Amino acid sequence: MSNVIESIERAQLRKVPRFKAGDTVRVHFQVIEGQRRRVQVYEGIVLKRQGSGARETFTVRKQSFGVGVERSFPLHSPKIEKIEVTAVGDVNRAKLYYLRGRVGKKARVRERRYGHGGTLDQAAEAAQAQQQEALAASEPEVEVEETPEVEPEAAEVAVPEAEPEAAEAEAEPVPAAE
Repeated sequence: MSNVIESIERAQLRKVPRFKAGDTVRVHFQVIEGQRRRVQVYEGIVLKRQGSGARETFTVRKQSFGVGVERSFPLHSPKIEKIEVTAVGDVNRAKLYYLRGRVGKKARVRERRYGHGGTLDQAAEAAQAQQQEALAASEPEVEVEETPEVEPEAAEVAVPEAEPEAAEAEAEPVPAAE
């Protein structure tokens, strides 16, 4: 391919979270019905990722009313609002076609865990640390000159005293009318 086409495709790529086959993801996808637009959430296990660049797609499988439903999404589509990785699966294959023949508990994928927290927590912490480092590196340090603080002149404020008649009226009980 030419460099022009590659540069255009690179400009169309979006930032997406890291996920692989076996991970449980929640895809927020825009659906257009007539004049209305709404966001439909599709949650399931990633069966495969295929392709590369702007043409990369991934397939998600879920169980809906006892029937397995698969849907393929273009990874860099503008109709995908966001992709959330809810669980990281512990699998050793790139394509999980064997899940198609399984139903119920046999169709589950074991979640990968390390120590106290899951890899999702560790990945989130690592991503936050990288973002903070990137922000710190990209922001130029600006020296701020401190100006000496000037104390405001003390203005005399007259505090009105309570009226003595009002204080006496509050203290006296009011006679009951007979």
